[in-house]
Amino acid sequence: MFTGLVSDVGEVVSRQGGAFTVRTSYGADTIPPGASICCDGVCLTAKEIARDPAGALFTVDVSNETLSKTTLEGWKPGRKINLERSLRAGDELGGHIVSGHVDGVARIISITPDGDSRRFVLEAPEHLARYIAPKGSIAMDGTSLTVNEVSGDRFGVNLIPHSLTVTTWGAKRPGDLVNIEVDVFARYVARLLEFRP
Repeated sequence: MFTGLVSDVGEVVSRQGGAFTVRTSYGADTIPPGASICCDGVCLTAKEIARDPAGALFTVDVSNETLSKTTLEGWKPGRKINLERSLRAGDELGGHIVSGHVDGVARIISITPDGDSRRFVLEAPEHLARYIAPKGSIAMDGTSLTVNEVSGDRFGVNLIPHSLTVTTWGAKRPGDLVNIEVDVFARYVARLLEFRP
C-alpha cells in the first residue's frame, strides 16, 4: 500500500528481459529482500539489493501481464522513474490510498503554464474514463493527483512547482505515456452500481 507521495526519483540502470535494476538514493540497509517499492506507480518486489555510491541498486522481476498493462515495456537504461516505499503503520497518509496495481496507460495531450504550475490534459482509455471524476483522486506514474476537470475520455490535472521538481513530471512532454491507477473507491462504487435492482 502506498500514498502517491514520491520520495525519490530513481534511474533504470539495466534490463535483462523482465528483470530491471534500479538505482535509488534509499540506503541499501533499508531495503530488505522482498520489500515492495512503487516504481512509476507499479508495485514491484525488490529481490536483489546492492550498495551503490548514490545509495542502492535493487532488482525487480516484471511479469508479462505487467509489461502489457503499463509503460514498463518501453523502459530503457537511463530512464528516470518515481519511487515510493510502502506505507507503514503510523505513517502520515498525505496523498490517497494507492495500491500500485496499475489499471492502464494514459497519454499526455497538452501541457500549458498556469502561473508557476503546469496544467496537464491527458487522454485515458475508454474503459477507465468512467472512474475519473472532477475533484477525485488519481495516481499517475505513482503520483497522487487531484482531477480538475473531465470531458469524455480526457481529463486535466495541475502540478505545482514542488511536484514538478521532486518527481519526473517536470520533464514530461505531450505524447508521453503515463501509468494510471484510478481511485479504488470509484472502482468499488461503480461495481456496486452494476448490481442495483
